[in-house]
Amino acid sequence: MEPVVFSWSGGKDSALALHALLNDARYRVVALLTTVADDYRRISHHGVRESLLDLQAQSLGLALDKLYLPSQRCTNADYEARMGETMARYVAQGVRLVAHGDIFLEDLRTYQERNLARAGMQGLFPIWGRDTRELLEAFFKLGFRGCLCCVDAQRLGADFAGRELDARLLADLPPGVDLCGENGEYHSFVWDGPIFRQPVPVRLGQRITREGRHFVDLIPVGEPELAALL
Repeated sequence: MEPVVFSWSGGKDSALALHALLNDARYRVVALLTTVADDYRRISHHGVRESLLDLQAQSLGLALDKLYLPSQRCTNADYEARMGETMARYVAQGVRLVAHGDIFLEDLRTYQERNLARAGMQGLFPIWGRDTRELLEAFFKLGFRGCLCCVDAQRLGADFAGRELDARLLADLPPGVDLCGENGEYHSFVWDGPIFRQPVPVRLGQRITREGRHFVDLIPVGEPELAALL
């Protein structure tokens, strides 16, 4: 089986793509790779606590590799340099594939593949080109559970942050919003499903609006509402 490092965001697209890979005899997932804001210790763009990311990886039974990025003013050059160093380490270990959960954004895929090629690696896109409604139906049928952790304030109200990702939420999405949030309308956090050994214990905390996005602080059960949001 060919070794693969998985670019993990903690959300539903990542969960579906990882599920596909884990059920494909051609590949062996050797690690999850997640970018984390170095000051706030939260998943980049999603605002999910690092401690929840750790719990996800533990429940998945997979190694977790974190790439810490500047919380403020992280340029493409900064990102590419740090990611390039990480990819070089994997190449030295004999890993040549990086899997992503992208669905249809061509420009993002092109950017990722260009950067990977520089490092001597290739991209793998297990759910690329799938219909978004079909993907969400699969998400529900497989028994995954998750919620919205961050939404675009220009497209969705603050009350969407923290809502469970289910059929009722889909029915409430305004016209023009992609069902999977592929255009950045929302990001999600998955806490249970067929790839997890046990559910990740999580509860909802406060909501905050910052830089044009509504976030909800997702908190591991037993952890206080202390960590700064983004």
